[in-house]
Amino acid sequence: MRAAVFHGARRISIGEQAIPAAGAGEVLLRVARTALCGSDAKLWLKGAAHTPGHEIAGIVEQPGHALHGRRSLVYIPVHCAPHSDPCASCSNGDTHLCLSESTLVGWNRPGGYAEYLPVPEQCLLPVPDDVDDRLAPLLLDTIGTSGHGLRLAQALVPDGDVLVTGAGPIGLGAVIAAADMGYRDVWVADPRAARVELAAAFGARPHPVGDRSRRFHLVVESSGAHAARNQALEIVRPKGVVLLLGENDDPWTIEETKPVRRKDFYMLRSFYFPKGDYAANLERLRRHRDRYARLVDLEFGIEELPQRFAEFADGRLLKPLLAFD
Repeated sequence: MRAAVFHGARRISIGEQAIPAAGAGEVLLRVARTALCGSDAKLWLKGAAHTPGHEIAGIVEQPGHALHGRRSLVYIPVHCAPHSDPCASCSNGDTHLCLSESTLVGWNRPGGYAEYLPVPEQCLLPVPDDVDDRLAPLLLDTIGTSGHGLRLAQALVPDGDVLVTGAGPIGLGAVIAAADMGYRDVWVADPRAARVELAAAFGARPHPVGDRSRRFHLVVESSGAHAARNQALEIVRPKGVVLLLGENDDPWTIEETKPVRRKDFYMLRSFYFPKGDYAANLERLRRHRDRYARLVDLEFGIEELPQRFAEFADGRLLKPLLAFD
């Protein structure tokens, strides 16, 4: 099979590898699409021990398995197997917070920038026939991560004005989800005019980057930029919520200014989504299929991955898909 190797220092090569065998409790998946994700830029810079790629849709090739021949998504967090003694988190339905496993597909086990990968069978999410391969990977990070975070936030702030900082796929997913959940005053801030225009087409209003003149009940920080995080702490309203979805491995220093110190507010960090959200995520995709389709701006073959990943990391592509068919 063809597979990508992330060497670090912005270098990717494509080579031949043996098709892996599925181990106990696993199935073999033939990859159809893998969406590029900004978090993989860390591996692009530093190198990866395993094949990256974690927004994966494919076809199960495991004769005798109930899902053989079916299209399925790969649920990233490996969690308690269905016939095991589940941990407290998995028993509670929080499969993304498993206490027994700490493995993530595409990070510390092989991922989807390859034609095949073995997948723990509990990490398969069947894809309905009305969801095509082009949209299926969006059900993971773009729809799943943003939707789960907003569900947590809405329990604390059921309505009010919302600012989304960072209009990448997660941020644009949050714009769509916030409106779908009943928030009627959604704003967006991003330095890239084209992404702000796309968010505006989804009903969001532009907000100047770094502007501290307006307060919001809910700030969804999806860029990972420390400046945006600190801004969020200042401009969230009293009793409001700062929802952190963006990632940043660098140390974050919070300056406790008067606007931060002199109010009550909530700061939430949200990770991925529980499998129990999947049905609701599917319905959101169905309601806003045309909007989500606008996020996918390119499909390409694996030989183009080095070039396309560089363009993606540079912000010239929004949500490109590696396609194997």
